[in-house]
Amino acid sequence: MNYRAESPQVLLDFLSYHETVKGHSQGTVDEYFLDLRSFFRYMKLRRGLVPADTEFEKISIQDIDIDFLRRVSLSEIYDYLSYLTREGHLNNASRARKVSTLRSFFKFLSTKTHLLEDNPIEGLDTPKVKKDLPRYLTLDESIQLLESVDGANQERDYCILTLFLNCGVRISELVSLNIQSIQDDTMRVLGKGNKVRILYLNEACKLAIQDWLIVRSGMTLIDEDALFVTSRRTRITRAGVHKMVKKRLTEAGLDASLYSSHKLRHTAATLMLQNGVDVRTLQEVLGHDHLNTTQIYTHIDNDDLRIAARANPLASVHKKPTERNGDL
Repeated sequence: MNYRAESPQVLLDFLSYHETVKGHSQGTVDEYFLDLRSFFRYMKLRRGLVPADTEFEKISIQDIDIDFLRRVSLSEIYDYLSYLTREGHLNNASRARKVSTLRSFFKFLSTKTHLLEDNPIEGLDTPKVKKDLPRYLTLDESIQLLESVDGANQERDYCILTLFLNCGVRISELVSLNIQSIQDDTMRVLGKGNKVRILYLNEACKLAIQDWLIVRSGMTLIDEDALFVTSRRTRITRAGVHKMVKKRLTEAGLDASLYSSHKLRHTAATLMLQNGVDVRTLQEVLGHDHLNTTQIYTHIDNDDLRIAARANPLASVHKKPTERNGDL
């Protein structure tokens, strides 16, 4: 997306900050641009700076400057969110994202660049978004998936699925793995924001990697650094992994429409938590910046918690209600 040709300098500075200093992905930066472009266009319409009949998508934002932004009020922000709701462009998740973008933008102007003395939207409420529990494979389904891997590329695919299910890596982290990422029983993972974390490999992972490397060593590769490559000898892509996971799920007799590579990450997290890994350790394994992101897994039904509840010596103590005449 060529946002540089459309953006005023104040927006370019913000996007560059998130792209370079914060290390956010291009997709995230693009979303910031789209959210703020929509907001700027609405503000120009609201303030009568363009004719009322101007087509929304054709409103230029290149003249937006700090004086324009200095006059933004909290009521205008709420009007903008109401406008999006009326136009049918905003569900709860979208509202939360746009509010987050606006918060980040005005915080940048007030605390990073100090172009604004006061943050005009500091009091903006954060919408409550209902978080669905992550879908995941059971232990038996995970074993079923792994045991069904056969045919062409079986060593590679088995290794990829094993890393997803044991280490909980993101698909972006997996496709960026290099040969040098594996050192003895550790794997060096480049996560979000270019943050590196070290994961320890269990025996299943080490054996799967070992089997794949034997096959890989007999290939003449175009990308010699990539850990996982395609039949064309190039680094495997996100799309390629997604397609492979769907194919292997179907072959295992599982509903491929319900699961994805990201659901395999959820599976790893759930199985670790159900088998004694504490939530803070899980946070480190998954590479979450905030504990509350990891804590969604603590709401998943856990048989161990049920057993613990039944094991309490007071579990069978029950006081019958006193019968009282006349009471229903």
